[in-house]
Amino acid sequence: MEARRQGIGRSGLSLKARLGLGAGLLGLATLLTAAIIVLGMARVSDRLDSALAAEARLEDYAALSTQVSTYIVVAAELIQRGQPPETRAARTQGLAATLAQTFARLRAGLDTEVAAAQGLDAQSRRATLSLSIARIEALFHSAQAALTSDTTDPARLRAHLDTFASGVDPLLAEAVNEERRLRREILRGIDALRQRLVLAAFGMGLLALALSTGFYFGLVRPQFRRLDALRAAARRIGQEDFAIALPGTRQDEIGALYSETSRMAQALATRAEAVAEDRAQLNQTIAQRTEALRAANTRLERTDEDRRRFFADISHELRTPLTVILMEAQLGRQGAPAPEAAFATIETRASRLSRRIDDLLRVARSETGQLALDPVPVDLSDLAREAAAETAAELSNAGMHLFGPDAPPAPLIVEADRNWLRQVLAGLIRNAIRHARSGGALKLELRADGPEAEITLTDNGPGIPQELQARLFDRFAQGGGGTRTQGFGLGLPLARWVIEQQGGHIAIESPLPRAKALGESPGTKIALRLPRAAR
Repeated sequence: MEARRQGIGRSGLSLKARLGLGAGLLGLATLLTAAIIVLGMARVSDRLDSALAAEARLEDYAALSTQVSTYIVVAAELIQRGQPPETRAARTQGLAATLAQTFARLRAGLDTEVAAAQGLDAQSRRATLSLSIARIEALFHSAQAALTSDTTDPARLRAHLDTFASGVDPLLAEAVNEERRLRREILRGIDALRQRLVLAAFGMGLLALALSTGFYFGLVRPQFRRLDALRAAARRIGQEDFAIALPGTRQDEIGALYSETSRMAQALATRAEAVAEDRAQLNQTIAQRTEALRAANTRLERTDEDRRRFFADISHELRTPLTVILMEAQLGRQGAPAPEAAFATIETRASRLSRRIDDLLRVARSETGQLALDPVPVDLSDLAREAAAETAAELSNAGMHLFGPDAPPAPLIVEADRNWLRQVLAGLIRNAIRHARSGGALKLELRADGPEAEITLTDNGPGIPQELQARLFDRFAQGGGGTRTQGFGLGLPLARWVIEQQGGHIAIESPLPRAKALGESPGTKIALRLPRAAR
């Protein structure tokens, strides 16, 4: 009876019953809080879904803008070249399919938004977006129908394309602005809902505080002395001191917890030594596996980087000779006055391409993925003339004149891979043809500078902005502005690698001082410096 009286206490309820009652009240408060949170989060989720949908449509608008620009460029090129309808249809089929998919995504998203919108005003604004997309799609279908029709009149085709190009921009800008405005409204609504949820959470916090205070003074405080002893025992167990002694005078819930804690301490003391031994063995195993994994990841990253660099380099190396072969074949087909020379050039280029493919295949089978260099004594004068001869046809087609190279007073001999060095120099000339065609002139110079030999190529082009010069040596970097052309992003990085692997370096100077410039344009000067061979 005494134990029962101690368990029941003054309130007539046992400790378990009082804890159950308190837990019920806290549970009720928790359910109420959870309901508020669930409802609030559901509304937040709906608005976030709308915001994310708007963001996705903005991305689709951006993709649509890019696709439309690409389509216009391709269509303009086809019209300018006077391609037949079959070629125009084949060249634009893929772009048209991609645009159709983008239109379909936008329509589907807007239809969903119209269906989910609440209120006539919201539905009307979203329907307006659908109307803008429908107008853009109609303009596109009109332009595509004209482009794939049987007509060959460039003026008529260009008029259809101009109508499409001039109509798309304002419609697309209107749609994007409306989407952004809708997204801002959604975000403002989320912020307002957040404020309401904060107030609700504050109220529930006050309620929880009131319940907790009642629990403290009505139930917890009388048991503090016993819980303090239990807490001290738990602290000692946490510090791995299992020699504890808890009183067993009361047989209520806390008394039972005392007994279980004492048994737990005894069991933990028994297991402590075994756990320590297992932990030491596990730490050793983890350290070994971690080191092995780190080494494997390092090897994998190195291999992946080498392979990516290899494939980036060969894409540029194979493009140049194939371009020359194609150009010579076109000249021969058009009835060049000396077809033997064209076929000889094709044969020479094909042989060089075959050798280069063999070299690249050896690189692909290697462990490092780096190009192999075969340094031999090279006369830079002969090499410069070979590069000039190799690019003569391209210079002529571009309407450009190459000054030099003038023979230096004494032979300039360097130890370098002749074929790679010639390709680097020819590649620089081709880059100048692409990016400085408007200047009409190039100048190739050779000179000795102490223990080094220098080759410089100067153009009369628009120059390269200072902020872009350092990035030109990065892979996949390209010049800005109107001279942006496929291929420039790999030429200079590969040229720098070839030169630096042979002990030299490459530098760019732009704009040029008036004393060094070839004309009125800013111009660019690229200098290759290599160590001279010992005599």
